[in-house]
Amino acid sequence: MSKRQHEGDKMTLKVGIRELARNSNILLGHDYIDVEDKKTHEYKGVFVSAIYADEIKVFLDRKIAAKKKKKLDAIMRFAGFAEGEFGEMSIQELTALKRKKYDEK
Repeated sequence: MSKRQHEGDKMTLKVGIRELARNSNILLGHDYIDVEDKKTHEYKGVFVSAIYADEIKVFLDRKIAAKKKKKLDAIMRFAGFAEGEFGEMSIQELTALKRKKYDEK
């Protein structure tokens, strides 16, 4: 069976995948529900109440966008070297430029 937890004012529940598939009404009245494989005790994910769904979507969109930007910045940094953006700068000049760039942040 499921395990109910009261953490402060929020109501949570831990259920198995099969239990959730059989009865989707379990979602009602809970802030979020942890889903795990009852046999292997492997954590499968979380279902969030419709009340918080929009906030969670915005949070995830921002997190995904930041991750993509970080990856793109790393790629573009190397692309700058490949396109000759830094010309004939010495390693000392490149290091000083990098230090200046990160000191501004």
